[in-house]
Amino acid sequence: MAKGYVGKLLWVDLSKGTLKDEPLEDKFCRDFIGGYGIASRLLYSRMKGGIDPLGPENILAFMTGPFTGTPALCGTRFQVLCKSPLTGGWGDANCGGDFGPYLKFAGYDGVFFTGVSARPVYLYIENGKPELRDAGDLWGKDSFYTEDTLAERHGGKAKVACIGPAGERLSLSAAVMTYKGRAAGRSGVGAVMGSKKLKAIAVNGNGKVPVADEKQARELRRKCIKDFDNVAVAGLFRITGTAGLTAVSAHDGDSPVKNWGGVGVVDFPQAELIGGNAVMDRQMEKEGCWQCPLQCGGRMKAPAGEYRYSEGSCKPEYETLCMFGTNCLNDNLESIIMANEICNRAGLDTISTAATVAFAIECYENGIISKEDTGGLEMTWGNHSAIVAMADLIAKREGFGDVLADGTRKAAERIGKGSEKYAMNVGGQDLPAHDPKKGFNFATTYLTDATPGRHTQGAEVLNPAGLVPDFSEASFTGRGEAHRRGADIMHIVNSAGMCEFGYFSLAEIETMPAFMKAITGWDVTLDELINTGERIGNLRHAFNLREGLNPLERKFPDRVLGRPPQTAGPVAGITVDEQTMVKEYMEAMDWDPKTAKPSRTQLQKLGLDDVARDLWG
Repeated sequence: MAKGYVGKLLWVDLSKGTLKDEPLEDKFCRDFIGGYGIASRLLYSRMKGGIDPLGPENILAFMTGPFTGTPALCGTRFQVLCKSPLTGGWGDANCGGDFGPYLKFAGYDGVFFTGVSARPVYLYIENGKPELRDAGDLWGKDSFYTEDTLAERHGGKAKVACIGPAGERLSLSAAVMTYKGRAAGRSGVGAVMGSKKLKAIAVNGNGKVPVADEKQARELRRKCIKDFDNVAVAGLFRITGTAGLTAVSAHDGDSPVKNWGGVGVVDFPQAELIGGNAVMDRQMEKEGCWQCPLQCGGRMKAPAGEYRYSEGSCKPEYETLCMFGTNCLNDNLESIIMANEICNRAGLDTISTAATVAFAIECYENGIISKEDTGGLEMTWGNHSAIVAMADLIAKREGFGDVLADGTRKAAERIGKGSEKYAMNVGGQDLPAHDPKKGFNFATTYLTDATPGRHTQGAEVLNPAGLVPDFSEASFTGRGEAHRRGADIMHIVNSAGMCEFGYFSLAEIETMPAFMKAITGWDVTLDELINTGERIGNLRHAFNLREGLNPLERKFPDRVLGRPPQTAGPVAGITVDEQTMVKEYMEAMDWDPKTAKPSRTQLQKLGLDDVARDLWG
């Protein structure tokens, strides 16, 4: 067995209550790495197209990568995978904390769930011994209570990934939670977990992940940490975390403002009130994921104002600060901390929840909905008390919150009356806080990745030197091949179980194959890794094609692309030519410009012969 793996997957049939181990083979690992790489291969092979995402045939997977739980820089991540009930296609969500490493210490690289349990259950694994246990006493409880209860029940050391009430209520914005604030937030994975009556996974173990050359891995790690002093983004992560990007992004045109219709310097010049310094003033202590040298997280002091969040509440990240802040014109930081805790306890994606609140505000401001609809809440820009109250209703799936609980696409379908023009999503996934008018390549990623509307799949903005050239902001051409390489290496980063912040903090890209050799023993080049990333990307894409989802048919909200263009601020006059960029990307990927199908030759070159037969006969 290759190093970096414990060499075993667990398959759990929830309908039958059976558990079965499955070994991992060396070649399989090398071809698909781990994380959503391995999961995409298994789900494509073992799941039919057209199944109900909330039905028993959907497979729900929790996967780590070879870097997870090893000396590799920021090897902290695990992923939750399934067919997404939010988009109807491939679904994955990435998460940190300490659950991923401890799943491997407990004896498994990943766990796959099939079927539906007749009653609420949780899976407990201790040093290679898994068992299903009753979770009736936990059903209906929030994620904090669930995590505390299971940790205490299993000796105080168990690490827990769970859903809150939002997942139980099948909210399509539901997340899988761990570490009291870390979320596998996107794709609606929490709803799939809830549909299976699976409340949690708790893991306990003292195993060790085998490493090919531990001395070399630790030397590489030390060098990377030393290099942090020369990598600006590493300094930001270490000092303020992602919160430090909030005010800058509001002013330079990266973050959305007023449901993507406004301009930061005009509509929200007070962004510093929710920026990094303001957050740090309220921070009680720093924290980080398992053995992470960046320590970008934090816990908040007891509240001083009207909002009663917990002392030690998780520090809101950039995405949360922007989506509940700039995008709602809300400059009340404590209300954002409160909304963040509401979402974390309920198990909700803060991006989708806040995007849907902003959507509701614009509908209210334009007379599409009224106080009679909202239960008396005045959903106006910047009304922080109404924003928090609506987030709570979404979490409880009560009142108008039930209309909004499945994201902006579903909400617009329910409301009608032209509200769809205010629903800022691509393919059903609510857009995150990065503007394609500022970073052009986000348009390509939001449209073409297997999980649309995601900012973590292509290396558009931050990447180690030598991978993606520095583009002129005036040009939409010549980006296709560079975008392909950037997306492919991100598939490796994600599948390896490495935090993207660690990757962004690398001084040089060649560190990736060096770490891969030190951890696994594979003597691989960067080009070989990029080729493997392309295999993974094509397989995720083929999963969607089998579902009848052509990314070229996805609709992109006009205002996000600058149609019409803004008249003030740093992105004034810019209209994104996404058609040119997508066309060049399709050419670089060797995908058909109309059907988006990868060529037979390309699929066969990547060793995906079965996919070639499925798509081409």
